[in-house]
Amino acid sequence: MFAGLTGWHLLIILAVILLLFGAPKLPALAKSIGQSMRIFKGEVDGLKRDGTAPRVSQDAGSREP
Repeated sequence: MFAGLTGWHLLIILAVILLLFGAPKLPALAKSIGQSMRIFKGEVDGLKRDGTAPRVSQDAGSREP
């Protein structure tokens, strides 16, 4: 998915993020994203341990109209 990204692409993306959010807000934004990812991973691990993770069948997308 990100195989075509080069250093220049990442630099441009970083510059756009910096312009949108501003330098003072970036640490708070990164902290918020990190906390959200930690909560999400914890919930996913909890579902896996409980065995209540939704099952997706292999043939769900292979139906013809």
